[in-house]
Amino acid sequence: MTARDSLESARRVLRIESQAIEDLLARLDQRFHEAVEMLFACKGRVVVTGMGKSGLVGRKVAATLASTGTPASFLHPAEALHGDVGMLLRDDAVLAISYSGENEEVLLLLETIKRLGCRLVTMTGKPRSTLAAASDLVLDVSVREEACSLNLAPTASTTACIVLGDALAIALMERRGFNPEDFAALHPAGHLGRKLRRASQLMHAGDDCPRVFATVKIPDVIYEMSKKGLGMTTVVDSAGRLLGILTDGDLRRLMASKEAAIFDLTARDCMTPNPVTIPPDQVASAALNLMEQRHITSVVVADGDRRVLGVLHIHDLWTLQLF
Repeated sequence: MTARDSLESARRVLRIESQAIEDLLARLDQRFHEAVEMLFACKGRVVVTGMGKSGLVGRKVAATLASTGTPASFLHPAEALHGDVGMLLRDDAVLAISYSGENEEVLLLLETIKRLGCRLVTMTGKPRSTLAAASDLVLDVSVREEACSLNLAPTASTTACIVLGDALAIALMERRGFNPEDFAALHPAGHLGRKLRRASQLMHAGDDCPRVFATVKIPDVIYEMSKKGLGMTTVVDSAGRLLGILTDGDLRRLMASKEAAIFDLTARDCMTPNPVTIPPDQVASAALNLMEQRHITSVVVADGDRRVLGVLHIHDLWTLQLF
């Protein structure tokens, strides 16, 4: 096979599978909406099942559902017949994937599905099949031809199933009002999860938060800054409300300009008043953007009354690899 042959084969596959998606798009109708509402109303999980290549597609669809706010799991139909059917409960809904609609293992699950009263949505290429006839809703994923040059290997048909499964998952996600914060909660180790961590989760709080009263003399300010190691300290009143901040840069400039008198000064004399603050629910990516725009390395986390809750340092955000 020449390079030209390989490229032509690839183009043919892509054309056929693209056509399968276009055909699927043209067939979308009220039944899709009804399937979304049926799965949304499910009080348990969406249990996805399928055999062979349809099963592999089903695992992917179940994973996408679960990661976008719809509780879901995959049930292998062959394993189900040997005990795993016990995972199927009355409040569950079943999403069955079978292009032929005649897969023996999937059909053997029908008795249990009906006995439990689970709603059944089927994705099939044969809307007149046995499985389709037993279903509450049927979504037609038929294709004109497979991309396989023998028209045998599931290719365009599996693409159609994956695409429709994605469409169901995203429609359900939007139906639930699932937002980036919800996504982050389900993906705490992912890039988006890291970006959406809150200031309250990352800040130096309690005894780790540098703070001095306004009347404290500069030697004690230096001690507090050195002890907490953030290169700055907050200056607060007796109620813990933020009055200002002092940084190591401020101290260096003071020493250069008032070398003889600096140790007689108080924190109030040297602080920068009314510094920028962020609320505790500020997301990490927004906090990092703020620090980079202001050219600062730390920002104070405060509540609505400007009481100091903690300090967020830029190094805490760099470690999240937000870039």
